[in-house]
Amino acid sequence: MKKLAILCAYRLLPDRVGGMDYFFWKFDYEAKKLGWNPVWFFPNNSEHGQYSNLHIVSSEGLSVEDSFLSYNQQFDYVFTHFLELCTPFYKMARPLVRKNFIAVDHNPRPLGGYPFKKRIEKRVKGLLYGCYIDRFVGVSNYTVKELIADFGCVIRDRTTCIYNGIIAADIQVRSERNTVKPKFVVVSHLRETKGIQDLIAAVSLLDDNIKKELQIDVFGSGPYEEVLFQLCDRFEVRQNFNFRGNSPTVKQQLANYDYLLQPTHMECFSLSILESLAANVPVITTPVGGNKEAVHHGKNGLILPAKNVNAWVIALEKLWRGSIVLDSNVSETIRKHFSLENMVQNYLKLLQ
Repeated sequence: MKKLAILCAYRLLPDRVGGMDYFFWKFDYEAKKLGWNPVWFFPNNSEHGQYSNLHIVSSEGLSVEDSFLSYNQQFDYVFTHFLELCTPFYKMARPLVRKNFIAVDHNPRPLGGYPFKKRIEKRVKGLLYGCYIDRFVGVSNYTVKELIADFGCVIRDRTTCIYNGIIAADIQVRSERNTVKPKFVVVSHLRETKGIQDLIAAVSLLDDNIKKELQIDVFGSGPYEEVLFQLCDRFEVRQNFNFRGNSPTVKQQLANYDYLLQPTHMECFSLSILESLAANVPVITTPVGGNKEAVHHGKNGLILPAKNVNAWVIALEKLWRGSIVLDSNVSETIRKHFSLENMVQNYLKLLQ
């Protein structure tokens, strides 16, 4: 049986099953059908969902990289997900890889790019350790461009894009959209880089007549949650935001809304954007990461400048009053081009 290792610095959380969990399960199933024996290296073990079907090596007390090195077995192919790229680990692990070492980059970049010192460090790491990686994968064209900028043109011919994908079958499609007084939703991990503080500030600047009725449901949790509560109180808009926490059925609930709001400062390629569009719910977001590869301004959403509160004030007011109407069906293209099945098959093609 052909041996395959997948290293994922991705903590398994039973209460928060996301798109990558579904990808891991589907990829494992399809790889086994093709005669592969996948071994998964995660920070922890879990049996929720379909993880009980996976051969998992937990790195409890170690990094995922050290766990793999201490396992000390050779594999035909090795994938890494969510690991730092071009580090000494890739040189140390290379003798354990018979054929191809494939590194997948899921990491967003900071608004404005890395500081000069870090850019130089990455370029040096690309020269020193990039040669030990056979294939670099970015989850958007934006990520591919940033990978080459990070590590140099020496990796250009070894870098490809495989888009993240979603399961659209269980996402209900919204049939009609309110052209005035729309229903807004946010689906996001609650951390500072997601920019929800900009949305709170923007709502505080809206006309009082709008604020009397405007409601924004926020799904998600995270370390910035208490700060957001405090900001809502400070700006006196707590009545406008309904923090709903994590919900396992959030995908099914998207069709209850007219627009997804995502004022993010950092992104790689957002699954919540894809799921929203698949539900025929346009997205109002920023041009960071690969957002513009899925959201096209004025067609299936709006692209607003990041960290620009006034732009959000204007957009929210126009959407609320019906001055901007996005009335086309935005679902079909997303369901066709950004499916989980496409994602899995594109990764399997690398195993050749």
